[in-house]
Amino acid sequence: MQLFLEQLVNGWALGSLYALFGIGFGLVFSTLGILNAAHGTYASWAAIIGYYAVERIGVPFPVAIAVGVLGGGLLAVLVDQVGFQPLREKKAGLLGAFITSVAFWIILDSLAGFATEQQSLAFPASTYPNKMVPIGPIMVPQMQIITISALLVCAVGIYLLIQKTRIGAAMRAVGWNEVAAGLGGVNARMVIVLTAFLAGATSGLAGVLGGISTSNVSYTLGEGLMLKGFAAVVVGGFDDVRGTAIAGILLGIIEVFVAQYISTSMRDGVTYTLLLLFLIVRPRGLFGSANFMRA
Repeated sequence: MQLFLEQLVNGWALGSLYALFGIGFGLVFSTLGILNAAHGTYASWAAIIGYYAVERIGVPFPVAIAVGVLGGGLLAVLVDQVGFQPLREKKAGLLGAFITSVAFWIILDSLAGFATEQQSLAFPASTYPNKMVPIGPIMVPQMQIITISALLVCAVGIYLLIQKTRIGAAMRAVGWNEVAAGLGGVNARMVIVLTAFLAGATSGLAGVLGGISTSNVSYTLGEGLMLKGFAAVVVGGFDDVRGTAIAGILLGIIEVFVAQYISTSMRDGVTYTLLLLFLIVRPRGLFGSANFMRA
């Protein structure tokens, strides 16, 4: 039973990283209509920025997270305004935006590889909480508690922002029809910038926490989050933060249990089999509506 509970918490924490990333990825697609292949690099760069803030400047742990999150958000805004905004103005469509995102992915990935010298870096153990906390019959690492808590705060906060505030109403309006939203008095450009920043910051948080938890700060960090985060969005629903959060946690738990009780070589196969089943049986996901961001 103790091993089961330990693996349950491990899966919950891992799934929280997938969910955090997936929330940001889903925001971009449902509001801006962009399937952004470069989104994973925001997580990589956030972790790299946080690492160098600790290693070179010596900032404390909370500041390192804040700096990394800010870096991920600003990078997302830069990519959106430089790469995607001109395409929106020219009505280039989804394919043009996807091709542009692939180009940014390659560029940012290459730069991240240069910044890390293509090495896997690690936050010094003394710079972040690394004690074990007793919870019932098991011991839980502090970073897992922080990761799970971060997902809870972000998921609830972003859901309430989208569903209960005027800014959220503006985001839903832009997701429905940018032109009509502008005619209704919504500053679509500002909403787009805010959405891009929020998406990049959320994914950046997943990158920093993931880099610390796995002791792997590298230019490839975001690629794994990208694949699993995308699966969480599809299973949970592109336009529902709650669904993405729940799906991400479930995927993490399934992945850990498959690795523990079946085979480590099967965990990715099970995840993507589940993804394919949802695409076939329920393409809008667990909680997604038939029309993205229209609720």
